[in-house]
Amino acid sequence: MQRLAMDLRMLSRELSLYLEHQVRVGFFGSGVGLSLILGFSVAYAFYYLSSIAKKPQLVTGGESFNRFLQDHCPVVTETYYPTVWCWESRGQTLLRPFITSKPPVQYRKCVVFNNRGVAGENLLTPRTYCCANTEDLETVIHHVHSLYPSAPFLAAGVSMGGMLLLNYLGKIGPKTPLKAAATFSVGWNTFACSESLEKPLNWLLFNYYLTTCLQSSVNKHRHMFVKQIDMDHVMKAKSIREFDKRFTSVMFGYRTIDDYYTDASPNRRLKSVGIPVLCLNSVDDVFSPSHAIPIETAKQNPNVALVLTSYGGHIGFLEGIWPRQSTYMDRVFKQFVQAMVEHGHELSSM
Repeated sequence: MQRLAMDLRMLSRELSLYLEHQVRVGFFGSGVGLSLILGFSVAYAFYYLSSIAKKPQLVTGGESFNRFLQDHCPVVTETYYPTVWCWESRGQTLLRPFITSKPPVQYRKCVVFNNRGVAGENLLTPRTYCCANTEDLETVIHHVHSLYPSAPFLAAGVSMGGMLLLNYLGKIGPKTPLKAAATFSVGWNTFACSESLEKPLNWLLFNYYLTTCLQSSVNKHRHMFVKQIDMDHVMKAKSIREFDKRFTSVMFGYRTIDDYYTDASPNRRLKSVGIPVLCLNSVDDVFSPSHAIPIETAKQNPNVALVLTSYGGHIGFLEGIWPRQSTYMDRVFKQFVQAMVEHGHELSSM
Protein backbone atom coordinates (compact mmCIF):
# COMPACT_ATOMS: atom_id res chain seq x y z
CA MET A 1 0.00 0.00 0.00
CA GLN A 2 2.91 2.36 0.69
CA ARG A 3 4.20 1.81 -2.87
CA LEU A 4 0.67 2.41 -4.24
CA ALA A 5 0.36 5.68 -2.33
CA MET A 6 3.73 6.88 -3.62
CA ASP A 7 2.79 6.00 -7.21
CA LEU A 8 -0.55 7.76 -6.82
CA ARG A 9 0.99 10.95 -5.42
CA MET A 10 3.59 11.03 -8.20
CA LEU A 11 0.98 10.47 -10.91
CA SER A 12 -1.31 13.10 -9.42
CA ARG A 13 1.50 15.64 -9.32
CA GLU A 14 2.41 14.97 -12.95
CA LEU A 15 -1.22 15.32 -14.00
CA SER A 16 -1.53 18.61 -12.14
CA LEU A 17 1.55 20.05 -13.82
CA TYR A 18 0.34 18.89 -17.21
CA LEU A 19 -3.11 20.38 -16.79
CA GLU A 20 -1.68 23.63 -15.47
CA HIS A 21 0.38 24.15 -18.60
CA GLN A 22 -1.82 22.57 -21.28
CA VAL A 23 -5.49 23.25 -20.50
CA ARG A 24 -6.92 26.29 -22.36
CA VAL A 25 -8.99 29.12 -20.95
CA GLY A 26 -12.74 28.43 -20.84
CA PHE A 27 -14.76 25.84 -18.97
CA PHE A 28 -11.91 23.36 -18.92
CA GLY A 29 -9.55 26.10 -17.86
CA SER A 30 -11.80 27.33 -15.07
CA GLY A 31 -11.45 26.22 -11.50
CA VAL A 32 -14.49 23.93 -11.75
CA GLY A 33 -13.41 22.34 -15.01
CA LEU A 34 -9.87 21.84 -13.81
CA SER A 35 -11.09 20.30 -10.57
CA LEU A 36 -13.36 17.88 -12.44
CA ILE A 37 -10.61 16.80 -14.79
CA LEU A 38 -8.07 16.46 -12.00
CA GLY A 39 -10.54 14.59 -9.79
CA PHE A 40 -11.42 12.14 -12.55
CA SER A 41 -7.74 11.67 -13.39
CA VAL A 42 -6.82 10.95 -9.78
CA ALA A 43 -9.73 8.52 -9.40
CA TYR A 44 -8.76 6.71 -12.58
CA ALA A 45 -5.11 6.64 -11.52
CA PHE A 46 -6.10 5.14 -8.17
CA TYR A 47 -8.25 2.50 -9.86
CA TYR A 48 -5.51 1.67 -12.37
CA LEU A 49 -2.73 1.35 -9.78
CA SER A 50 -4.87 -0.62 -7.32
CA SER A 51 -6.80 -2.92 -9.69
CA ILE A 52 -5.08 -3.05 -13.09
CA ALA A 53 -1.32 -2.84 -12.54
CA LYS A 54 -0.36 -6.03 -10.74
CA LYS A 55 2.51 -8.45 -10.41
CA PRO A 56 1.97 -11.65 -12.41
CA GLN A 57 1.26 -14.90 -10.65
CA LEU A 58 4.29 -17.19 -10.90
CA VAL A 59 3.40 -20.87 -10.63
CA THR A 60 6.25 -23.37 -10.67
CA GLY A 61 6.51 -27.05 -10.05
CA GLY A 62 9.77 -26.77 -8.14
CA GLU A 63 11.68 -24.34 -5.95
CA SER A 64 14.78 -24.53 -8.17
CA PHE A 65 13.03 -23.23 -11.29
CA ASN A 66 11.29 -20.55 -9.25
CA ARG A 67 14.57 -19.30 -7.77
CA PHE A 68 16.27 -19.46 -11.17
CA LEU A 69 13.60 -17.24 -12.76
CA GLN A 70 13.68 -14.72 -9.93
CA ASP A 71 17.48 -14.48 -10.19
CA HIS A 72 17.88 -14.40 -13.98
CA CYS A 73 14.45 -13.47 -15.40
CA PRO A 74 13.17 -10.88 -12.91
CA VAL A 75 10.58 -9.47 -15.32
CA VAL A 76 8.27 -12.37 -14.41
CA THR A 77 8.01 -11.06 -10.84
CA GLU A 78 7.77 -7.34 -11.64
CA THR A 79 4.52 -5.38 -11.80
CA TYR A 80 3.02 -5.39 -15.27
CA TYR A 81 1.61 -1.99 -16.21
CA PRO A 82 -0.80 -2.46 -19.16
CA THR A 83 -1.32 0.49 -21.48
CA VAL A 84 -3.47 2.85 -19.42
CA TRP A 85 -5.97 3.55 -22.21
CA CYS A 86 -6.12 -0.04 -23.48
CA TRP A 87 -5.92 -2.75 -20.86
CA GLU A 88 -9.12 -4.72 -21.56
CA SER A 89 -8.64 -8.14 -23.15
CA ARG A 90 -10.38 -7.59 -26.47
CA GLY A 91 -8.87 -4.16 -26.95
CA GLN A 92 -5.35 -5.46 -26.35
CA THR A 93 -5.94 -8.36 -28.71
CA LEU A 94 -7.38 -6.29 -31.54
CA LEU A 95 -5.03 -3.30 -31.36
CA ARG A 96 -1.65 -4.97 -31.02
CA PRO A 97 -1.20 -5.78 -34.75
CA PHE A 98 -1.91 -2.15 -35.65
CA ILE A 99 0.08 -0.17 -33.09
CA THR A 100 3.19 -2.24 -32.43
CA SER A 101 6.15 -2.40 -34.76
CA LYS A 102 8.63 -5.19 -35.26
CA PRO A 103 11.13 -5.21 -32.39
CA PRO A 104 14.70 -4.29 -33.38
CA VAL A 105 16.15 -7.78 -33.04
CA GLN A 106 19.28 -9.00 -34.81
CA TYR A 107 18.74 -12.69 -35.54
CA ARG A 108 21.60 -15.25 -35.70
CA LYS A 109 20.98 -18.84 -36.49
CA CYS A 110 17.37 -18.55 -36.09
CA VAL A 111 14.75 -20.82 -37.66
CA VAL A 112 11.01 -20.24 -38.19
CA PHE A 113 8.82 -23.31 -38.57
CA ASN A 114 5.97 -22.82 -41.05
CA ASN A 115 3.12 -25.31 -41.19
CA ARG A 116 2.26 -27.04 -44.45
CA GLY A 117 0.48 -24.95 -47.05
CA VAL A 118 1.06 -21.55 -45.40
CA ALA A 119 3.51 -18.68 -46.01
CA GLY A 120 2.95 -18.96 -49.77
CA GLU A 121 3.97 -22.61 -50.05
CA ASN A 122 1.97 -25.06 -52.17
CA LEU A 123 0.91 -28.42 -50.81
CA LEU A 124 2.59 -31.39 -52.46
CA THR A 125 0.42 -33.97 -50.67
CA PRO A 126 -3.22 -33.86 -49.47
CA ARG A 127 -2.31 -33.09 -45.88
CA THR A 128 -2.31 -29.88 -43.84
CA TYR A 129 -1.57 -29.43 -40.14
CA CYS A 130 -3.14 -29.37 -36.70
CA CYS A 131 -1.92 -28.69 -33.16
CA ALA A 132 -2.27 -32.36 -32.19
CA ASN A 133 -0.04 -33.76 -34.95
CA THR A 134 3.59 -33.08 -34.02
CA GLU A 135 5.40 -35.16 -36.65
CA ASP A 136 6.44 -32.21 -38.83
CA LEU A 137 7.71 -30.19 -35.87
CA GLU A 138 9.68 -33.15 -34.58
CA THR A 139 11.28 -33.61 -37.99
CA VAL A 140 12.31 -29.95 -38.15
CA ILE A 141 13.73 -29.95 -34.62
CA HIS A 142 15.89 -33.01 -35.25
CA HIS A 143 17.03 -31.65 -38.62
CA VAL A 144 18.16 -28.33 -37.14
CA HIS A 145 19.84 -30.10 -34.25
CA SER A 146 21.78 -32.31 -36.68
CA LEU A 147 23.11 -29.18 -38.40
CA TYR A 148 24.19 -27.47 -35.18
CA PRO A 149 24.56 -30.21 -32.55
CA SER A 150 26.61 -28.11 -30.13
CA ALA A 151 24.44 -24.97 -30.19
CA PRO A 152 22.08 -24.18 -27.29
CA PHE A 153 18.75 -25.08 -28.84
CA LEU A 154 15.55 -23.36 -27.64
CA ALA A 155 12.05 -23.07 -29.11
CA ALA A 156 9.17 -20.64 -28.72
CA GLY A 157 5.52 -21.03 -29.71
CA VAL A 158 2.72 -18.47 -29.82
CA SER A 159 -0.99 -19.34 -29.58
CA MET A 160 -1.58 -22.44 -31.73
CA GLY A 161 2.18 -22.73 -32.24
CA GLY A 162 2.56 -22.96 -28.48
CA MET A 163 -0.07 -25.70 -28.33
CA LEU A 164 1.84 -27.64 -30.97
CA LEU A 165 5.13 -27.16 -29.12
CA LEU A 166 3.71 -28.27 -25.77
CA ASN A 167 2.05 -31.32 -27.31
CA TYR A 168 5.39 -32.25 -28.87
CA LEU A 169 7.25 -31.81 -25.57
CA GLY A 170 4.60 -33.79 -23.71
CA LYS A 171 4.85 -36.66 -26.16
CA ILE A 172 8.64 -36.87 -26.35
CA GLY A 173 9.50 -35.99 -22.76
CA PRO A 174 13.19 -35.47 -21.88
CA LYS A 175 14.42 -37.02 -25.14
CA THR A 176 14.06 -33.77 -27.08
CA PRO A 177 17.28 -32.02 -28.19
CA LEU A 178 15.75 -28.72 -27.04
CA LYS A 179 17.31 -27.27 -23.89
CA ALA A 180 14.31 -25.11 -22.99
CA ALA A 181 11.12 -23.67 -24.46
CA ALA A 182 8.69 -20.78 -24.03
CA THR A 183 5.04 -20.46 -24.99
CA PHE A 184 2.72 -17.45 -25.14
CA SER A 185 -1.08 -17.24 -25.03
CA VAL A 186 -1.56 -20.99 -25.36
CA GLY A 187 -5.05 -22.46 -25.52
CA TRP A 188 -4.73 -25.09 -22.80
CA ASN A 189 -8.09 -26.80 -23.19
CA THR A 190 -9.50 -26.80 -26.71
CA PHE A 191 -13.07 -27.37 -25.52
CA ALA A 192 -12.91 -24.34 -23.21
CA CYS A 193 -11.28 -22.23 -25.92
CA SER A 194 -13.99 -23.10 -28.41
CA GLU A 195 -16.77 -22.43 -25.91
CA SER A 196 -15.35 -19.01 -25.03
CA LEU A 197 -14.90 -18.00 -28.67
CA GLU A 198 -18.49 -18.97 -29.45
CA LYS A 199 -19.94 -16.39 -27.08
CA PRO A 200 -21.75 -13.79 -29.21
CA LEU A 201 -19.33 -10.88 -28.90
CA ASN A 202 -16.23 -13.08 -29.20
CA TRP A 203 -17.74 -14.84 -32.22
CA LEU A 204 -18.36 -11.48 -33.86
CA LEU A 205 -14.90 -10.06 -33.11
CA PHE A 206 -12.70 -13.14 -33.55
CA ASN A 207 -14.32 -16.48 -34.33
CA TYR A 208 -15.99 -15.73 -37.64
CA TYR A 209 -12.96 -13.87 -39.02
CA LEU A 210 -10.56 -16.66 -38.05
CA THR A 211 -12.92 -19.22 -39.57
CA THR A 212 -12.84 -17.38 -42.90
CA CYS A 213 -9.03 -17.30 -42.71
CA LEU A 214 -8.92 -21.06 -42.20
CA GLN A 215 -11.33 -21.60 -45.08
CA SER A 216 -9.22 -19.39 -47.34
CA SER A 217 -6.04 -21.26 -46.43
CA VAL A 218 -7.47 -24.64 -47.47
CA ASN A 219 -9.60 -23.45 -50.38
CA LYS A 220 -6.54 -22.47 -52.40
CA HIS A 221 -5.49 -26.13 -52.19
CA ARG A 222 -9.03 -27.36 -52.78
CA HIS A 223 -8.06 -29.74 -55.58
CA MET A 224 -5.88 -31.71 -53.15
CA PHE A 225 -8.77 -32.59 -50.81
CA VAL A 226 -11.81 -33.19 -52.98
CA LYS A 227 -11.43 -36.98 -52.86
CA GLN A 228 -11.52 -37.21 -49.07
CA ILE A 229 -13.37 -34.12 -47.82
CA ASP A 230 -16.63 -32.38 -48.74
CA MET A 231 -15.10 -28.96 -49.41
CA ASP A 232 -18.46 -27.31 -50.12
CA HIS A 233 -19.55 -28.29 -46.62
CA VAL A 234 -16.27 -26.97 -45.18
CA MET A 235 -16.72 -23.58 -46.85
CA LYS A 236 -20.12 -23.16 -45.16
CA ALA A 237 -18.65 -23.41 -41.65
CA LYS A 238 -19.48 -20.41 -39.42
CA SER A 239 -17.12 -21.15 -36.52
CA ILE A 240 -13.75 -22.71 -35.80
CA ARG A 241 -15.46 -25.69 -34.20
CA GLU A 242 -17.52 -26.30 -37.34
CA PHE A 243 -14.40 -25.99 -39.50
CA ASP A 244 -12.51 -28.45 -37.30
CA LYS A 245 -15.45 -30.86 -37.35
CA ARG A 246 -15.79 -30.77 -41.14
CA PHE A 247 -12.12 -30.50 -42.10
CA THR A 248 -9.38 -30.88 -39.47
CA SER A 249 -10.75 -33.91 -37.62
CA VAL A 250 -11.51 -35.64 -40.94
CA MET A 251 -8.09 -34.78 -42.37
CA PHE A 252 -6.29 -36.46 -39.46
CA GLY A 253 -8.59 -39.44 -39.08
CA TYR A 254 -10.34 -38.64 -35.81
CA ARG A 255 -13.63 -40.39 -35.25
CA THR A 256 -15.30 -37.28 -33.82
CA ILE A 257 -14.52 -33.63 -33.16
CA ASP A 258 -14.40 -34.45 -29.43
CA ASP A 259 -11.65 -37.00 -30.06
CA TYR A 260 -9.62 -34.37 -31.92
CA TYR A 261 -10.14 -31.66 -29.30
CA THR A 262 -9.13 -34.06 -26.53
CA ASP A 263 -5.92 -34.96 -28.34
CA ALA A 264 -5.18 -31.32 -29.21
CA SER A 265 -5.39 -29.98 -25.64
CA PRO A 266 -1.86 -29.54 -24.21
CA ASN A 267 -3.05 -29.47 -20.58
CA ARG A 268 -3.24 -33.27 -20.56
CA ARG A 269 0.45 -33.62 -21.54
CA LEU A 270 1.96 -30.92 -19.34
CA LYS A 271 2.95 -33.40 -16.64
CA SER A 272 5.23 -35.22 -19.13
CA VAL A 273 7.29 -32.19 -20.23
CA GLY A 274 10.95 -33.00 -19.56
CA ILE A 275 12.77 -29.66 -20.12
CA PRO A 276 12.38 -26.17 -18.58
CA VAL A 277 9.33 -24.46 -20.10
CA LEU A 278 8.06 -20.97 -19.38
CA CYS A 279 4.39 -20.37 -20.27
CA LEU A 280 3.01 -16.82 -20.33
CA ASN A 281 -0.78 -16.41 -20.30
CA SER A 282 -3.18 -13.63 -19.45
CA VAL A 283 -6.12 -14.67 -17.30
CA ASP A 284 -8.43 -12.37 -19.29
CA ASP A 285 -7.59 -14.05 -22.62
CA VAL A 286 -10.86 -14.93 -24.37
CA PHE A 287 -9.00 -17.48 -26.49
CA SER A 288 -7.83 -19.31 -23.37
CA PRO A 289 -10.15 -18.75 -20.39
CA SER A 290 -8.57 -18.68 -16.95
CA HIS A 291 -10.52 -21.63 -15.57
CA ALA A 292 -8.84 -23.89 -18.13
CA ILE A 293 -5.24 -22.95 -17.21
CA PRO A 294 -3.70 -26.10 -15.63
CA ILE A 295 -2.32 -24.52 -12.46
CA GLU A 296 -2.48 -27.67 -10.33
CA THR A 297 -0.86 -29.79 -13.06
CA ALA A 298 1.97 -27.25 -13.43
CA LYS A 299 2.67 -27.50 -9.71
CA GLN A 300 3.39 -31.20 -10.16
CA ASN A 301 6.15 -30.78 -12.77
CA PRO A 302 9.46 -29.17 -11.68
CA ASN A 303 10.20 -28.26 -15.31
CA VAL A 304 7.15 -26.03 -15.75
CA ALA A 305 6.61 -22.37 -14.88
CA LEU A 306 3.37 -20.50 -15.54
CA VAL A 307 3.47 -16.69 -15.63
CA LEU A 308 -0.10 -15.40 -15.38
CA THR A 309 -0.90 -11.71 -15.82
CA SER A 310 -4.24 -10.22 -14.84
CA TYR A 311 -4.54 -8.38 -18.17
CA GLY A 312 -2.96 -8.64 -21.59
CA GLY A 313 -5.51 -10.36 -23.80
CA HIS A 314 -4.43 -12.80 -26.49
CA ILE A 315 -0.86 -12.07 -27.65
CA GLY A 316 -1.40 -8.51 -26.47
CA PHE A 317 0.56 -7.59 -23.33
CA LEU A 318 0.76 -3.94 -24.41
CA GLU A 319 2.50 -1.58 -22.00
CA GLY A 320 3.52 2.07 -21.99
CA ILE A 321 1.58 5.12 -23.19
CA TRP A 322 2.14 4.28 -26.86
CA PRO A 323 3.52 0.72 -27.15
CA ARG A 324 5.40 0.73 -30.42
CA GLN A 325 8.65 -1.15 -29.95
CA SER A 326 8.19 -3.66 -27.17
CA THR A 327 5.56 -5.47 -25.12
CA TYR A 328 5.67 -7.31 -21.81
CA MET A 329 5.71 -10.55 -23.79
CA ASP A 330 8.80 -9.44 -25.72
CA ARG A 331 10.63 -8.62 -22.51
CA VAL A 332 9.74 -11.94 -20.92
CA PHE A 333 10.96 -13.85 -23.96
CA LYS A 334 14.20 -11.89 -24.23
CA GLN A 335 15.11 -12.32 -20.57
CA PHE A 336 14.18 -15.99 -20.51
CA VAL A 337 16.26 -16.85 -23.59
CA GLN A 338 19.24 -14.93 -22.24
CA ALA A 339 18.87 -16.60 -18.85
CA MET A 340 18.75 -20.11 -20.34
CA VAL A 341 21.68 -19.53 -22.70
CA GLU A 342 23.94 -17.93 -20.10
CA HIS A 343 22.83 -19.60 -16.87
CA GLY A 344 20.83 -22.67 -17.86
CA HIS A 345 23.51 -24.95 -16.45
CA GLU A 346 22.65 -23.70 -12.95
CA LEU A 347 19.27 -25.46 -13.06
CA SER A 348 20.87 -28.89 -13.01
CA SER A 349 22.95 -27.97 -9.97
CA MET A 350 20.10 -26.47 -7.92
